[in-house]
Amino acid sequence: MREHSLMPAPLLRQARHLLIETGQCQSPSVDAVVSRSWGRSLAAGLSPIGRISFTDNLSGIELQRARTQNHDLVSHSHPIMEYLFEQVRQSHSMVILSDRNGVLMHTLGDLDFLSKAERVALMCGASWNENQRGTNAIGTALAEFEEVEINGAEHYLERNGFLTCAAAPIMSATGELMGILDISGDHRSRHPHTLGLVSTAARMIENTLVLSACQHQIILKLHARAEGIGSVAQGVLAFSEDGWMMGANRRALEILGLHKSSIGSTQLNRLFDVEIDQLLAHASKCAGRPLQLHTPSGASVFGQIQTHPKLSIKVAAARPAPTLDALDRMDTGDARWRLAAEKARKVSGKDIPLLLLGESGVGKELFARAVHETSAHKTGPFVAINCAALPEHLIEAELFGYAPGAFTGANKNGSPGRLRQAHGGTLFLDEIGDMPLSMQTRLLRVLQERKVTPLGCGESVPVDFSLICATHQNLRIAAEKNHFRSDLYYRINGLSLQLPALRERTDFSALTHRMLQEWGGPIRLHIEPEVMKALSLYHWPGNLRQYSNMLRTAAAMLDANEVCISWAHLPDDLVPELQTLSSLQAMHAQTPPQNLHELSQKAIHQALENVRGNVSAAARQLGISRQTLYRKLQVH
Repeated sequence: MREHSLMPAPLLRQARHLLIETGQCQSPSVDAVVSRSWGRSLAAGLSPIGRISFTDNLSGIELQRARTQNHDLVSHSHPIMEYLFEQVRQSHSMVILSDRNGVLMHTLGDLDFLSKAERVALMCGASWNENQRGTNAIGTALAEFEEVEINGAEHYLERNGFLTCAAAPIMSATGELMGILDISGDHRSRHPHTLGLVSTAARMIENTLVLSACQHQIILKLHARAEGIGSVAQGVLAFSEDGWMMGANRRALEILGLHKSSIGSTQLNRLFDVEIDQLLAHASKCAGRPLQLHTPSGASVFGQIQTHPKLSIKVAAARPAPTLDALDRMDTGDARWRLAAEKARKVSGKDIPLLLLGESGVGKELFARAVHETSAHKTGPFVAINCAALPEHLIEAELFGYAPGAFTGANKNGSPGRLRQAHGGTLFLDEIGDMPLSMQTRLLRVLQERKVTPLGCGESVPVDFSLICATHQNLRIAAEKNHFRSDLYYRINGLSLQLPALRERTDFSALTHRMLQEWGGPIRLHIEPEVMKALSLYHWPGNLRQYSNMLRTAAAMLDANEVCISWAHLPDDLVPELQTLSSLQAMHAQTPPQNLHELSQKAIHQALENVRGNVSAAARQLGISRQTLYRKLQVH
């Protein structure tokens, strides 16, 4: 944790004034983190004086949706925040949780401080990202990816100068930033140990998140001393049954000197002088007893193994563990995806239609197929129909079938149609928003009556199937504009589930490892850390479809004796953008900016990182044209 020395407020205001005039922070006494943050605030176009409107606050419904999307973070943070607040009660302060975008999810505070906090929008639903609020502990901890303390006049906006804030990041099991834990209060009540307190609490939340997310994997708890296992200072690693590291807390990475890119691409025997079978044997014979382990460098640590019940049965009885269902097998740790899967399980077999929402390529059909294979209809057919791909003049015959000789060119034996083919199973209607209005009317009648009448036939045929629809469109708005039948929308929307885009998922490393496992067969493929980092920063407009195709191609480019994917194996059209992200990331991790050019490059990097490498979106955020941004990147 960095040392933070306080500088008198008048000198801080003078240094900030010079920054605005000259574009450079000329006072060497200003803390380096504060100096960098001031530069980013200036680049974002913020003025340190005057009032700002809080138009970015989420509405009640939007806040509820954001909390649902951050369910794991909020639920695991609540009890620790309550404990933390008890430690700072009556200190004119509050405990705050934000998501990874800086939006406040939950707060606990002293009543005498809450009114002051509300005047600067220190309330749930408000964004405290640096782009909106300038230098502040929450936004700056997000930008710096580390524990941060901001006191009084160190805040970029003068109206926030009465605050003292200490914040620490909260990481997921796969090393992704999930949110920020913060203590904010009156700067006159600042305590030097607040940052240590909030950092410890953040680590406690991380530990519970890792243990929860990896409860079906092999857990290895680490500490330099056996007595330290079980404490907040312990390291936590999660391994698959074949020995691949699938999750870790920050302390474990620090103990082993690893980067988060190691998650999903490192085997147990590369970390310690032991194989996974030996760990499981020790756990079976000496349950709960710490084991001394040695790293390749010769250092020793103590480890305690914790296995999930299914695995324990397998080890003890020497027989295969019960098979996980299809949704379990797809779960690689993302909280939003897992929440969608849990909801889908609850309505399975209850004749409630599912409506899957999400961008193109997020895996809606794969999710639907997994729901089918987990349901009571799994022995029946899974019939998938892409409504956008069927020619309009054939869609009626394709869906509803036809009698022999129903129309010119028809099959002489007729056709049952896809709806009848789904009888006893699951019907998946992809891109339902592109179905012609005339067909929507007929589909609605089938769903209501559970009968299909083929073309050229007066007799209806009963059908029974589970219904799952999917779209990347906003059907509610389409229905309001009469582009989609509202009665059909409400009929198919029994339960809507939003699948996250790839850039929003927190399980990128684990997802990558699983795909490489599928294509590598007995060969364990992995990706160079620098390449992996760039891949995780990219915005992936085509989502899983684009990423899986790219990985499959890269794996195919490997020579017979190669197991590591590097820059040379990636498609030529993708490498320039990825290498730009990689070089900007490296620059960001180096020294603070010394001049306007470096400050500009820092601002560009931050904008690209905020939008996961989307150059057009970064240009809009910076207020420049895409051509200007490309020019600046080439200069760099």
